[in-house]
Amino acid sequence: MEILFSKSRSLNHFLMRSRKCWHNLIPRHFESMKAGEQLNHAHNYKEDYHDDLNDEDQVSKGLALNMYSTMVALQTMDNIFYEAQRQGRLSFYLTSTGEEAINIASAAALTLDDIVLPQYREPGVLLWRGFTLQEFADQLFGNKADYGKGRQMPIHYGSNKLNYFTVSSPLTTQLPQAAGVAYSLKMDKKEACVVVYFGDGSTSEGDFHAGLNFAAVMEAPVIFLCRNNGWAISTPVTEQFRSDGIAIKGQAYGIRSIRVDGNDALAVYSATRAARQMAIKEQRPILVEAMTYRVSHHSTSDDSTKYRCVKEIEQWRTEKSPITRFRKWIEGNGWWADQNETELRGNIRKQVLEAIQGAEKVEKPPLKDLFGDVYHKMPSNLQEQERFIRDTIKRCPKEYPSDVPV
Repeated sequence: MEILFSKSRSLNHFLMRSRKCWHNLIPRHFESMKAGEQLNHAHNYKEDYHDDLNDEDQVSKGLALNMYSTMVALQTMDNIFYEAQRQGRLSFYLTSTGEEAINIASAAALTLDDIVLPQYREPGVLLWRGFTLQEFADQLFGNKADYGKGRQMPIHYGSNKLNYFTVSSPLTTQLPQAAGVAYSLKMDKKEACVVVYFGDGSTSEGDFHAGLNFAAVMEAPVIFLCRNNGWAISTPVTEQFRSDGIAIKGQAYGIRSIRVDGNDALAVYSATRAARQMAIKEQRPILVEAMTYRVSHHSTSDDSTKYRCVKEIEQWRTEKSPITRFRKWIEGNGWWADQNETELRGNIRKQVLEAIQGAEKVEKPPLKDLFGDVYHKMPSNLQEQERFIRDTIKRCPKEYPSDVPV
């Protein structure tokens, strides 16, 4: 088993917090005390950030600015959609606040041929791949332009064209599926891999173990990318397991594992590139544990101040923000300035607001779409249900939404 560990001074401080914090579960330099061989992708640091990368992992100016712009777009999108839910315009939402680097940097290290099976906190991966702000808004509002035809909860995005499986509400179901999808790539001899995202809470589910074991036994080219943000809704990792984090769990299944600073965009990019290369060239699964912190509430249905300190949340929101950290690096290279920042944020905000306004004007999918796309010929029980609903609407038309075509 190989472990990728970061030598960032800021990250070492991150791991040396009080005993009450979940981070003390992990030894200081991300070194697994139980690991044998280690894969050391150490970088040189200058003022808590990278001075250089390996030649193959060099991030050009164009790529860096694209990554940063997309991170800001994700943050802006999250903020506005979250407020729209609070205004009653959306029924549900959750953000990726504090985890933008994992989203964007991992996506930047992949190709469009790689297949993504997300959990629900990875909209940035889809954004990087080309999903438009209008497409996000259409799904959230469940209008006629929504690819899911309004039958999914908000934030359950999906795109056939972009090789992004639709988000599924049940936790961890995507891991065994990812092993199967990756095995199909192996059978077809594709130069691509599967990347499946999940949180630390998912490792408490049986599907986590089934997925890893299937992938290991079948030698499937899949990257299991865990966002270890410390919380499974209100349950801290200290109440979930006693192991040395998540990376060590791969050893039990014979899976090479990497642990990386998830708030370091360049480290995540480098680790994902390395994982992808190993998965495809060696035809084997790789487990990546990205250490981060869930700054946001779990969702709009949660109030995390009931179970954690507000001061801690704000510290991660400001001082330890992956966006701020990456901005300092591109500014240090002379690639970014305050004027660029103002223009970028203003433009993105305008686009998101326009997308919301556009999505609200599109009518909802027709009633018949509720019963389609499952059977080639609709069975009698569904026909009966459709008749019942239509009869109910005729009797009580005022109880039925006027913006849904009958």
